[in-house]
Amino acid sequence: MTFYVENETDVTFPFDAEELVALVANAVLDMEGCPYESEVNVLITDNEGIRTYNREYRNIDKETDVLSFPNLEYEEPAGFEIAEEYEADCFQPDSGELILGDIILSTDRIYEQAESFGHSVKREFAFLVAHSMLHLCGYDHMVAEEAAVMEAKQNEVLNALGITREISD
Repeated sequence: MTFYVENETDVTFPFDAEELVALVANAVLDMEGCPYESEVNVLITDNEGIRTYNREYRNIDKETDVLSFPNLEYEEPAGFEIAEEYEADCFQPDSGELILGDIILSTDRIYEQAESFGHSVKREFAFLVAHSMLHLCGYDHMVAEEAAVMEAKQNEVLNALGITREISD
């Protein structure tokens, strides 16, 4: 697995962000049975930065906590075999890794939501990575049934890793 994590802010976390991204992302991919070594790009920005990306790529002019940009157009969630049909567009030529896509996180929202929900910054960060990784695996939450599936999967991954609402930073 290759994770490119870039923090374009001056914010530091009370944990190693790259290690936490790798831990959570690998857990999601293991749970989903991804048969490939994969590549994920993660950009950590602030509210202003994520608002700019949201406006530019989704035509929504407001900040958000996380944006996910899957590289694959799945026929069904975790249907990774679709990548083989579009091999030239889906696999990194140098490493052969499946390019899953990009994640953009807002440091401001991570800290705000951790405080609002009464859990640690680590838990909020891990939750948003798990949530976004599920999007990169083809899941969505546009209807209640899809949202319930995503929520259950997020909880399963975080609980398995021991990253619960009760942990401290």
